[in-house]
Amino acid sequence: MLIGISPVIGPDLLNVLYRMGHGDELVLADAFFPGESCNSRVIRADGIRIPDLLDGILRLINLDTYVAHPLVMMAPVPGDELDPGVERSYREVIDRLWPGTPSIERIERFAFYERAKKAFAVVMTGETVKYANIILKKGVIPISRPLDH
Repeated sequence: MLIGISPVIGPDLLNVLYRMGHGDELVLADAFFPGESCNSRVIRADGIRIPDLLDGILRLINLDTYVAHPLVMMAPVPGDELDPGVERSYREVIDRLWPGTPSIERIERFAFYERAKKAFAVVMTGETVKYANIILKKGVIPISRPLDH
């Protein structure tokens, strides 16, 4: 354990966050996501829910301010419905830590998989809610970042 780093951030995830550059993407995947099929760099965060990971991660990195949508989620397949509580729980964390972050973009399922293949890494979580996958695009650390995030 390290002071100031959430216990949900394991050593492998901390290493990946440190090694990611500006514009690199990180997939926080639900427990059903085909992570191993989509990416060669997979981090296990079994039993951890995505809002908790978002809280830990977004205290260590910021989102890309040079793109229209630094956050991307999977759009539902026709006939499926979204649970609006999923995105709302993510926005609560995002808006508390990085207010003013643009809305979350939704993309088609197979487009999401293709983007996951190009991501820096996929984090397999314990999240069991349908359509809970989210992609974060890492930004440049602002020089005047407040220390109280």
